[in-house]
Amino acid sequence: MAEMVEVVVDSVRVSLMSPQRVIVLRQVDAERYLPIWIGPYEAEAITVALQEIEMIRPLTHDLLKNVFAEFNARLVRVEIVALREDIFYGNIVAEVDGKTLNIDSRPSDAIALAVRAHIPILVDSAVMAIAGIVPEKDIRQEEEETTPASTPPAEEGSEDRLSIFEDFIEKLDIENLDEDEDQDDKDTPKKT
Repeated sequence: MAEMVEVVVDSVRVSLMSPQRVIVLRQVDAERYLPIWIGPYEAEAITVALQEIEMIRPLTHDLLKNVFAEFNARLVRVEIVALREDIFYGNIVAEVDGKTLNIDSRPSDAIALAVRAHIPILVDSAVMAIAGIVPEKDIRQEEEETTPASTPPAEEGSEDRLSIFEDFIEKLDIENLDEDEDQDDKDTPKKT
């Protein structure tokens, strides 16, 4: 089995640009996050479970949990096992009659089930290495990419070049600026 990293659900966020949602998983023993785009229905299913809202009738993930229980299958953990072509792959691990079952799943469905069953969520360390985000490190890298390595020394005569702007500013008639704007308004045709 590949090395796995335990995570918890940090938050479920809304994208203002699309109907998609983002679930943010936080590594248990480090300040590293894994954002995964999910659909609005899966996001709602996870949020309902996180807030422990009781529904009158079982939702799909509640039904799935009940089916596992009815067949005496014990939910052990859910895993995010791969990231290929920007698609995450999940796995539900259950035990029944001493046999371990690995059930292919979308990560969002696996997480919705994990939150209901109170079982661990694990992420393959290779997936975390590729898609994980470390806020301080990422901010520093961004700043380094946008900040020049060193500020070039001021060239000789640069003050002379700026004197052109000083001359321009001195010639501006700021006191009569309001009168000029009023005149411009009178000259501009009105839209009807």
